Amino acid sequence: MAEVPKIKGLQPVSRGPYISAITNKNMNLMIRGVVLFTIGVFLALVLNLLQVQRNVTLFPPDVIASIFSSAWWVPPCCGTASAVIGLLYPCIDSRLGEPHKFKREWSSVMRCVAVFVGINHASAKVDFANNIQLSLTLAALSIGLWWTFDRSRSGFGLGIGIAFLATLATQLLVYNGVFQYTSPDFLYVRSWLPCIYFAGGITMGNIGRQLAMYECKVIQEKIHQD
Repeated sequence: MAEVPKIKGLQPVSRGPYISAITNKNMNLMIRGVVLFTIGVFLALVLNLLQVQRNVTLFPPDVIASIFSSAWWVPPCCGTASAVIGLLYPCIDSRLGEPHKFKREWSSVMRCVAVFVGINHASAKVDFANNIQLSLTLAALSIGLWWTFDRSRSGFGLGIGIAFLATLATQLLVYNGVFQYTSPDFLYVRSWLPCIYFAGGITMGNIGRQLAMYECKVIQEKIHQD
């Protein structure tokens, strides 16, 4: 049987439908976004339940719409923010030409999530002498989380930006009476809130980076196998 002539500069005619699907960047981006959105919604429900149990967050009765004592829009908003953050981190890394390789394994990411949940648990459950002591403690824990699981300049910068924007959005919501914090001590909200947002940004960024790295690894393996 005669061999099919190979033309220089052309790729193989087909690598199979599975390879074509898994190497489709838009499809992979959507899959990563859905995974990040789901994780964000789950964490929002769990962490908000901790806050409500401690009476840190109070929602007016007319906006309570779920069994987790949260306004219906909170989990979707957190999920959307998580998806944006998780997709933004690896994108910024590639733009800066600084691929993030520090502790790149799922076990490290899971420990980062556990520490983040622990920081939230401390903010809701542990009694401190005053809000200043609580804020300083959470700030140290949040920076420690970044140093332990990230250590990148882009991660720190994005974490600061996320904390600022998220705190500003929260202030606007509280100012407009959507919900309120008990004993606010900093422009309608708790002073330690930026620390929680910073730690959350680092956590979702690490998840997004790991998903992106896993995606690249799978694509490379499939192409080599083909």
